[in-house]
Amino acid sequence: MIDSETDMYDLLVVGGGINGAGIARDAAGRGLKVLLVEKDDLASHTSSASTKLVHGGLRYLEHLEFRLVRESLIERERLLNIAPHIIWPMRFVLPHDKGLRPSWMLRLGLFMYDHLGGRKLLPPTLTIDLREEPHAHILEDRLTKGFEYSDCWVEDSRLVVLNCVDAAEKGAGIRTRTECTRLERGAKAWTATLRGDSGEETVLARTVVNAAGPWVDKVLDRAAPGADHENLRLVKGSHLIFPRLFEGDHCYIFQNKDDRIIFAIPYERDFTLVGTTDQGFEGDPTGIDISAEEAAYICDAANEYLRVDIAPDQAVASYAGVRPLYDDKSSSNSTVTRDYVFELDRGADDRAPALLSIFGGKITTYRKLAEHALEKLNVPGSSWTASKDLPGGDIDPERFDEFVAKTGQRYPWLPQSALQRMTRAYGTRIAAMIGNAKGINDLGPHMGGDLYARELDYLAKHEFARTAEDVLWRRSKLRLHLDEGAQARVREWFAHLKVEA
Repeated sequence: MIDSETDMYDLLVVGGGINGAGIARDAAGRGLKVLLVEKDDLASHTSSASTKLVHGGLRYLEHLEFRLVRESLIERERLLNIAPHIIWPMRFVLPHDKGLRPSWMLRLGLFMYDHLGGRKLLPPTLTIDLREEPHAHILEDRLTKGFEYSDCWVEDSRLVVLNCVDAAEKGAGIRTRTECTRLERGAKAWTATLRGDSGEETVLARTVVNAAGPWVDKVLDRAAPGADHENLRLVKGSHLIFPRLFEGDHCYIFQNKDDRIIFAIPYERDFTLVGTTDQGFEGDPTGIDISAEEAAYICDAANEYLRVDIAPDQAVASYAGVRPLYDDKSSSNSTVTRDYVFELDRGADDRAPALLSIFGGKITTYRKLAEHALEKLNVPGSSWTASKDLPGGDIDPERFDEFVAKTGQRYPWLPQSALQRMTRAYGTRIAAMIGNAKGINDLGPHMGGDLYARELDYLAKHEFARTAEDVLWRRSKLRLHLDEGAQARVREWFAHLKVEA
């Protein structure tokens, strides 16, 4: 039984994806007592199944979503500034294909894209000849003209984790593997029943933020049983990962005859990421995978452009996720708005504890969404996250290579592959991860590749990792690089992990 004000949270955030993580960080930084609960691992679902881009959304211009594009473009450079270790610029090549969108339309859209968001760090659009290298031997002969523009790449799962790390360092409670199974509104607070590995407990919160993504309606049903909750439209997006299909650091964006687009993106040094799809989805979004139909669609779309054809059985891995979009009654899944919508429930009167539910959104706008959410809830304190680095991000984004070089001088015994991966993962916090190690043998037992036990220990203590999958697929993408023996050693290490209370 809880009867003390000290047991009262100002804000309970349900959902450990990017929106929940961003709100928890912002609120904790304003001095609120915050608790975030996630029924699985952080970024277990939608937020780790993205195309991994921080971008304005070029195709949203066609749907006249100018506010969303402008906000996204402004946020793109803000995020690059506060997290240059996990976000970095990438050039995108858009071939013009006769019979699809005309050249003038593409150039006009890219002109708007260059100027809507006050671009400062990223280079502008160029018109390029696809008959020249490196494109001549990658793309089909019919493609002669294209456009090259800028957007950014992001380690999506790490973005979620680092927001939660910063929230925790500002006093927030972050509980993974903890499900909110019941919400009951009282006169002054919500009573929330939480179920985790250690059993069931009850907490009080003055306000609840429902950032449960694909499960947002389910949480609404628990908070307001009997009410009609049909604001959510689930759209499945899937990706395939192939052995590297082309050389170069640039990405391709291909137009499809159905008016959709797909990306082919350099991925994890040795691979190419291709996707995504837009399929309506119903049912439980837990543990979903790409369908044969989606895999064929992705390959067929890419094969319209790539000189060397690809097939689903050539993929080394795949992933799928469900986007929890606001149902704007659009006839097509690809044209449903990617903008975010809030539903604020204050009960019978304005004095009752509030419930704020979030529909839609995208990785690029998560920080601004968090600001708007706290404004909606009349949370005191000024906005602060636009210029405050995420953990490890106190690096000049235009001098990241210098940071890597200096880190290499500090740890000359660190293999180059490990140096590149760890500086990208941890930024300046690589020093905290390596600790007082003076050589490679000081990093503890060797798991495989460039992974050692000290890194696992750091991820468990400081980044909420509890299983091998948390590390191999979300805190990193080492599952693509380590053999079965190495992965088994990671699983064995976590099997003996004892988490401090």
